Amino acid sequence: MGGDHAPTETVAGAVEAGRRGVEVVLVGQGDVIRAELERLGSDLGVVDAPEVIAMGDDPARALREKPGSSISVCAGLVADGTVGGMVSAGSTGAAMAAAAIIIGRIRGVIRPAIASIFPTPGSPTLVLDSGANPEVTPEQLVQFAIMGSVAAQILLGVRRPRVGLLSNGEEKGKGRDLERKAYDLLEAGPLNFVGNIEGRDVATDRTDVVVTDGFTGNVFLKTTEGTGRLVSQYVMEAVLSLPPDVQQQVLPALAAVRDRLDPETYGGAQLLGVRGVTVIAHGSSSRVAIANALTMASDGAERDLPGRIAEQLG
Repeated sequence: MGGDHAPTETVAGAVEAGRRGVEVVLVGQGDVIRAELERLGSDLGVVDAPEVIAMGDDPARALREKPGSSISVCAGLVADGTVGGMVSAGSTGAAMAAAAIIIGRIRGVIRPAIASIFPTPGSPTLVLDSGANPEVTPEQLVQFAIMGSVAAQILLGVRRPRVGLLSNGEEKGKGRDLERKAYDLLEAGPLNFVGNIEGRDVATDRTDVVVTDGFTGNVFLKTTEGTGRLVSQYVMEAVLSLPPDVQQQVLPALAAVRDRLDPETYGGAQLLGVRGVTVIAHGSSSRVAIANALTMASDGAERDLPGRIAEQLG
């Protein structure tokens, strides 16, 4: 029931994921969802959840006051093992709270982190935390690095992920007290730590995992998204000023670049550190993004992403 285009786009995305072979159960207001499914000629399973947590609701309070909300019921299905994971395009705070409180954190995890996929040359890069924890400790950054390394292995197929620490300079000793202490811990640990990287380096193939606090990570990702749209606009204006026959030659290549940079290609971000797979999709997700988010969640569940993280932290 969450998302700017729910339930039409969320249900359509679920149907598309089902066609790909993902086993999907829709959780929400049954009559509304079944009407959408009937319109699409689909027989996906539905679990009724009459209440909805609105974007403006306080997440923790809403979970207490609306136990029949779609996110609460969905998280309960993950917690009791009925399903392997959940996807939500609704309130990020509600999804995080439901995952942490109802599904529960992996033993030893201080705080779960959101891992977003950044489309770098070669293979993509995981950036975490990208919004869950504005203030962190050096020990939390180390946990993010461990969880991100496992996720990169499972989701991106990287055998020994390279881990970089986002800072304001490459040299050891750069950054705040937070980064300097985290650097020492990461350098002494077993991960494939490649040192500090600057914001401009994230767009290169220097690392597979970038760790930072949630405030910095969120600002970084949203800044790059905005910059990408700006550059795309300028490029399109330049292309449209060319003769029509040249445009026909250039536009297909630009479309391929656009698809590669489109956040909907990945569908959402993994919330790492909880005992069940949780994918947080953007509120404006289309059916394409929802289908891709469900596929990502299915991959994480089939490969036991939470279990693998628990092993590494154990």
